[in-house]
Formats: sequence, C-alpha cells, structure tokens
Amino acid sequence: MLTDLQIAQTAEIKKIEEIATKIGLTADDLELYGKYKAKVSFEAINRYKDNPRGKIVLVTAITPTKAGEGKSTTTIGLGDSIAKLGFSTMIALREPSLGPVMGVKGGAAGGGYAQVIPMEDINLHFTGDIHAITAANNLISAIIDNHLFHGNELKLNPEKIIWKRAMDMNDRSLRKIQVGLSMKKETPRFDAFDISVASEVMAVLCLATDIEDLKRRISTMVVAYNQDDLPVTVGDLKATGAVAMLLKEAIKPNIVQTLEGTPALIHGGPFANIAHGCNSIIATDFASRAADFVVTEAGFGVDLGMEKFMDIKMRAMDYMPSAVVIVASLRALKIHGGVSEAEMNNENVEAVKKGLANLEKHIESVKNYQVPYVIALNKFYTDTDQEIEAIMAWAKANNHEIALSEVFAKGSEGGLDLARKVVNKAIESKHNRPLYPLNLGIKDKINKIAKEIYGADGVIFTEKAEEQINQFNKLGWDNLAICMAKTPLSLSDDADIKGRPTNFKVTVREFKPSIGAGFIVALTGTVMTMPGLPKHGAYENMDLIDQKIIGLF
Repeated sequence: MLTDLQIAQTAEIKKIEEIATKIGLTADDLELYGKYKAKVSFEAINRYKDNPRGKIVLVTAITPTKAGEGKSTTTIGLGDSIAKLGFSTMIALREPSLGPVMGVKGGAAGGGYAQVIPMEDINLHFTGDIHAITAANNLISAIIDNHLFHGNELKLNPEKIIWKRAMDMNDRSLRKIQVGLSMKKETPRFDAFDISVASEVMAVLCLATDIEDLKRRISTMVVAYNQDDLPVTVGDLKATGAVAMLLKEAIKPNIVQTLEGTPALIHGGPFANIAHGCNSIIATDFASRAADFVVTEAGFGVDLGMEKFMDIKMRAMDYMPSAVVIVASLRALKIHGGVSEAEMNNENVEAVKKGLANLEKHIESVKNYQVPYVIALNKFYTDTDQEIEAIMAWAKANNHEIALSEVFAKGSEGGLDLARKVVNKAIESKHNRPLYPLNLGIKDKINKIAKEIYGADGVIFTEKAEEQINQFNKLGWDNLAICMAKTPLSLSDDADIKGRPTNFKVTVREFKPSIGAGFIVALTGTVMTMPGLPKHGAYENMDLIDQKIIGLF
C-alpha cells in the first residue's frame, strides 16, 4: 500500500498560477512561494469584496479518538467531489502546527487520494505564517519585560501579567518558567509558554477582516493588569504598529491545490481545544465570493470546533454555513461503544450500535443551530458489511441523511453520493443562527454551551473563576463570546469518558480574556495551552527514506 507521501509524489501537480485561473485569478494576483504555493494579494481579495457569497459547507465530526475520524480527508475529498459535479469549488483549511506534526498527528494535509499538496511544505514551515505569529507574540513579551526594566511607567503588576511567550512546538517543560534573572535591575517573575496556535495573535489574525481590523484587534489585546487592577493593552505599550508589521505577509491567505487540482486556501490554525479552531475569516470570505461552494472544517468534534465556528467565527463574519457534514467512522464508534483500541478493527456490530449514542448527541447539537446536516461515514478497509448495514439502518430509521465516503481510497469518485446530498441540503438551507445572543451573561452563555452542546447538567465555577466574572462584568467584558478550552476526547471535561456521558457537570477553573479576539477563554478540567510530546512522537518516523522522497537528498 502506498503511503500518503508516495501518493502525493505520483500526482500531476500543476503550477499554482494555473490552479488560480479556476477562480479568476491571474499571475499578477499571486505572490509566489516557489512553483506550487502562493499568497493571494489584497488587491485581488478587494476585487472580489462585492461578489455575492456562495454556499459554505462546514465539515465537523463525532468526538475524536485515536482511531482517527478522517475529517480533513473528508473535507478535501468532498471539495473534489463537489467540483466533479460541475460546481466552482474551493476548500478552506487551517495551517498545521509543528507541535502535533512532530507529536501525534504527523501531518494535517488529508490522506490517501484526498490530499492538499505540496503536503511536505504545508506540514512543515509552509509560508512562515505561524513563525510570524510566534515572533509577534514574543515581541509583545519582550516589550512587557523591557517596560518593567525601564521604570514601569504604566505601573504593571508583575504578578498579574497574563501575556505568555509562545513557541510552535509541544514542550511541556515550558509550561512554567522564570524570567528576569540575568541582571539585578530586571524584574524576576514567573512566566510560561503557550503553543503558538493558542496565542491571541493567532486568534486576531484569523478573525480580522482586513489589515485595519487586525490593527484594531491587536491594540485591544490585554497583556496585564496594573497596580489598580485595570487592564493594560498592547496599545498602551505603543506596540500595535510593530506587531502588525510582523504580520503584514501572514495576513494574506495561502493558495495551494488538491491532488485533483481543486484550489485550496490554507490560512491560520488555532487549536479548537484551547482556542477557537477555525481558519481565517479572510480566507473563508474570499473563497465564498470566488466560488459557488466552499468546503471548510473546524477542529475536533461538534462540541468544540463547530460550536466555535458558529458562535465565534461566523458571528464575526456575519454569515452562517448552508450545510454541515458530521464525519464518523465505524472504528471510532466502536471505541465509543466500549471497545479497546487494540480491538477496534475487529467486527463488533453491538459496539457500533452502542457507540451511535455519541453521534446522536452531536446531531442534536447541530440541530440547535437549525442548519441541515449529512452524516459522512468515512470507510476504512477493516469495516464489514454487517457494521455498515447497522449504521445505515439506524440512520434510515431515524431520518438521518447519510452517505458512505470512500474519498481516501477513490478520491472524488468515492465522494459523489455525499457531494450530491450535501449540495441538495445546502441549496435548501434558510434559517441558521448562533446558539446564544452576546448580551447573555457570562455564566448563562457557558451554561447554555455546557447543557445544549455537551449534554451536561450544569457548570461549576471555582472561586477564582467567580472573582474573574465579577471583574469582567465591571470592565464591560460580559458581552463577549465564549471560547471553551476543554478536552476534545470527551463531551465532558474528563478525557477518559467516551460515548455519551450523562449526569455530569463541567468545571470552569479560570478565565483568560482575549479582548482583541472578541471572546473570553474559559479553561475547564486539566486542559493545557502548551501540549507535550508523546513517548514516541511522529518525529521518529521522519527518516531518511521520506527525506529522499521529498528531494532533500
């Protein structure tokens, strides 16, 4: 069996100028990064600003497991399949972070015959966007400590500096550090690193509509509190222009192609468990004005990625998707039905039926937004006819639209049934809405998410969280959206609970204000904003053979 990289290497990759012509772009509209990837200029983006938007299709999934659900693969394959039906189509994805590429995932460019290419570039440094975000984040950190060194004119409270440094790598040793130890005049203080994709700089880049909006958002990012317990912002530090300057190229969306030549925009990449989990508004909005259909995805399952896509990203974009695809795999359903990972490839119809409770909850959550949906059953070679029949019969009995997706093995040909059903649903779509209004209180918004999306009985707020809510209310931050930081591995805040948990409460331990992004991050359970590497990471598999394939030797 060919590896993903070998399949990509056998594809007929076209120069990116040729791909761009499919959506009306010329060579002058592109800023080339080699032959096969480019940035789209703002002159071109502005030319499309007044075009009517096409249909946006969001691909989400059941609660993820180590079995893999194939959400990115389905997104890419579905885009190719809709294009094969004759519609002008684009795909909009997030940029992979180096942390998970070297850690567990090993890449995020799809798989099999449903990939975006050049995958080795996309999965590594790509066009440098995340590095620019890292530099911008750490410039702010440097300016904060420089301000303390030179007299602390703004009277920052060193114990209430909430801005963290960042690095685009999983490194648990950096979750708590001490800085300011090299000179007597420095102010020693505890600090920490977030992974770059959890930085608020990433969030504001992805939620900004243009460079002016980006600067406005950067200016309002809160970095600390002063001795009077009032917030201090990047604007107060006079750093807005410098931070924006570091992002002047990163804010432009990147265009690449699928194995079948469908144009794909890959831009921005916040995690969905600790951030808002969606690619940039600039990329999605441009794609929707340049094509009839845009197929995009949000991180992890409905409870994290889709909820934030709807309530944060699309609210900021003032436009809702026309259809949702919920990706499920039989292997993952069996794990949610109580089967171990070691036995997930063995036939077990009863475990499939039991695991459907997880899928049912996600369907209920989608219905809260009044958006039409289609279930995509991502087929693996280990799936048996009896298992497939079990889920198909369940779907029919409960009036759930479902399609077998074989895009991994067959490319666009394997997703035509899914594409037809999605197109029909998108054309019928009319009345979609966010889950909650922004004028709802902080606690009420979190309770609504926990109860209606997670299926929780309620929410427990720690003493620290209660104090922060009171402070945020006084500062007028109660009308912002909520970004839940929660484990992606369970509907609850306990990663070990699979299936459809019942009789549980979610605990919010503390908050982090992301005022520039327009939301408040609620940290639940033990979720970390700096992941660690596993005992045996994906980096161990990047050996000399793969290096030869990608032309390094």
